Amino acid sequence: MDERSETIALGQPTVGDEELAAVAEVLRSGWLAGAGPACAEFERRFATAVGTGHALATANCGSALQLGLTVLGVRPGDEVIVGDYTFPATGHAVLHAGATPVFADVSPDTWCADPAAIETLVGPRTVGILAVDVAGQPGDFDAYRAIADRHGLWLFEDAACSAGATYRARPAGSLADLAAFSFHGRKGITAGEGGALVGDRADLIEHARRLHSYGIEPAISREGAEGLPIPVFSEAGHNFRMSEVQAAIMTVQLDRLPALLAARRAVAKRYHEAFADLDGVEPPAELPDREHAWQSYLLTIDPALGRDAVALYLRERGVQCTFGTYASHLQPVYGPQPSLPVSARAFASQVAIPLHANLTEQQVDRVIATVRDAVAASGRTQE
Repeated sequence: MDERSETIALGQPTVGDEELAAVAEVLRSGWLAGAGPACAEFERRFATAVGTGHALATANCGSALQLGLTVLGVRPGDEVIVGDYTFPATGHAVLHAGATPVFADVSPDTWCADPAAIETLVGPRTVGILAVDVAGQPGDFDAYRAIADRHGLWLFEDAACSAGATYRARPAGSLADLAAFSFHGRKGITAGEGGALVGDRADLIEHARRLHSYGIEPAISREGAEGLPIPVFSEAGHNFRMSEVQAAIMTVQLDRLPALLAARRAVAKRYHEAFADLDGVEPPAELPDREHAWQSYLLTIDPALGRDAVALYLRERGVQCTFGTYASHLQPVYGPQPSLPVSARAFASQVAIPLHANLTEQQVDRVIATVRDAVAASGRTQE
């Protein structure tokens, strides 16, 4: 096939024989339901990887967020400050808890919640801060913590995109009272779907463990018990469990994480170098006190060129792309909201280009060339 006619995927998982062998082992074990021995092993490994005392494997990141908010005590009438530039699962979790998301505008370098904006939003009904690691780079968590401590709030990290990222040498996931991860197919490590809730407080994670199994201890806790233990339902929970097959895949993906991160970072470095001098295009920043996980590579396109025109040019030439993420405050589900100009500008001007660990040198070259051609073509159109 002509390389120029090949479609270059925006994102792509890296899986192989190791994952197949892990799935086969689960199938042979006879335990396929969630919250079994494979989940327990993944939880142990993942907690170590992200520097926390405990981890709970969940069905997805949304369920991890919802469980976390519940065990933190969020109730109807509460307000939770949420970084605005994020997939709306973050705000939705607050709604599902019966509370109100109060969206904070973002910093123009990381697109993570601006600490100064957070400070202005703290009010009598505020109970916590839900800060998002946008595209795989944590925000200013020391500043977030200072605000939380000053006002008696909890701090929750939406680390959906940031497995393997760091902030001031501390792993993403260990930066707040709780953190939630996603293992969706576009993430750095993936089982297609899945998530995790992590933290150092055993009481919070164990409460979440009961809630993610309808309100009782998972079945594995009764393995080997004498007699016939019958669980008691003391509160209403959910079925938010990760399956054993997913957990087996995720354990292998954890082994791959260093190599996958290195590959993503190498691609991001090439993009940085290629686009540093490109008029009308601003590459994303990686701040010097943190390591980016590069779940997404978001270019900011000058309005004079037109983000949509650049994206259409890329797609027509077989380079997959999409918008960055959402300015949540503009979504009608949340009702009328104050203007948040930095987030709104990012939403209107950013495009995500292919970034995954399977990209070849030739594919990266073609993405770079096509982006440069798209910018040139858009510039001629404006003239």
